[in-house]
Amino acid sequence: MFEYDQEIVEVLLNDNKQFQALYEEHDTLKKKVRDAELGVLPLDDLSLGTMKKEKLLAKDRMAAMIEQYRREHA
Repeated sequence: MFEYDQEIVEVLLNDNKQFQALYEEHDTLKKKVRDAELGVLPLDDLSLGTMKKEKLLAKDRMAAMIEQYRREHA
């Protein structure tokens, strides 16, 4: 995730509590979605869809924070 912005991600992970929380939330959701898709975690389609949307929202919020960092440090 964010392979092209790895340096910025590292800075934000070290310096930004909100980014850290979003990163952890995204990672947790990613694992749960994977487990649900493999059948390890039993979830109905609605719950799985909601979880996928939450994961995407966390990723979008991190992307916005990366873009803001890029603009502020250009």
